[in-house]
Amino acid sequence: MAKSMTGFGRFEVSRSDRKVSVEIKSVNHRYLELGVKMPKVLNYMDADIRNKVKEYVKRGKLDVFIIYENNAEGDEAVVINEALASEYVNAYAKLSEKFSIENDIKTSHLMRSPDVIKLENTADNEEIMKELVLETVEGALKQLVESRIIEGEKLKANIKEKLTSIKKCVDVIEAKSPEIVKEYQDKIYAKVKELLDDTQIEESRIVQEVTIFADKICVDEEIVRLAAHVESMSDTLDKEGSIGRNLDFLAQEMNREANTTLSKTSDKDISEIAITLKTDIEKVREQIQNIE
Repeated sequence: MAKSMTGFGRFEVSRSDRKVSVEIKSVNHRYLELGVKMPKVLNYMDADIRNKVKEYVKRGKLDVFIIYENNAEGDEAVVINEALASEYVNAYAKLSEKFSIENDIKTSHLMRSPDVIKLENTADNEEIMKELVLETVEGALKQLVESRIIEGEKLKANIKEKLTSIKKCVDVIEAKSPEIVKEYQDKIYAKVKELLDDTQIEESRIVQEVTIFADKICVDEEIVRLAAHVESMSDTLDKEGSIGRNLDFLAQEMNREANTTLSKTSDKDISEIAITLKTDIEKVREQIQNIE
């Protein structure tokens, strides 16, 4: 099953006086890159959140936004960060000494300094909070995956349509190739015979050399490999799990064979078909970049 790496999921859970809201946005990325933004009070469960995400997503750049609200009354307590307050006092003293100015620091100044005083909810149980947050994260992840599947199926249909076009090009080249090789071989043979008209060389030797030279424009092997890659890519698109890297590898191999085919042929018709082939393969490769 093809999944896009672009998606969005949002989920919210309210329980008693507590509410957790989670939003997850994802875009394509070579690996899994995860950024989590949440209140400091939830920092202790960062590893659990990341592990939960990895259960659902294998590739992509994800931004996870978590909002936690506790509206219970009478549960707040004022907490003073004494160590940080001491750092601020020392900083004020250094400034006063360095610039020869009065150190007029007051308690009110310290209270307004960032993170010196904060409110903490004393009624929050860490295990209950973790259960609530992970439940909400999982709900958002399920929505994210669902949106990625919907987009992935659209990509899959478009890629399969392009593969059909690529296979038609391969079939045309395969059908025309023997004829073109034969024409090329006859042309070389006639030219060699003309040049060596007065030279005593065995006919079989001329035929052998011409055949070897003409074989250099034969694209049978490239066509066989191209057809195999098209079939393999089509089958891979129907598989479960993370398939993007396998698809990208197949697209690279298809492009390699198309380049070789184009470089070998001197026939105008096959050259045009090979260019169309390369164009379609490039379009497929661009779309594959967004598949997980």
